[in-house]
Amino acid sequence: MSKPLDVRGEICPYPMMQTAQALKALAPSEHVLEVLTDHPPALDTIPAQAERLGFSARIEEAGASEWRLTLTRNDG
Repeated sequence: MSKPLDVRGEICPYPMMQTAQALKALAPSEHVLEVLTDHPPALDTIPAQAERLGFSARIEEAGASEWRLTLTRNDG
């Protein structure tokens, strides 16, 4: 089960800041955050911040100029 976060319409640094806040707020039983963005710079800033917080990132196109970043908690 993943938790969604929609940051479409937001520009840097807000998508990354909102994602970091959401990752820190995930319950221990929650392992995946799905972020939807339409801001291309977020494709660099969000994965970098997620990695610092112990998550891996997968990016896929979700539509015209929209992307879904799947951030998964790294085990141990």
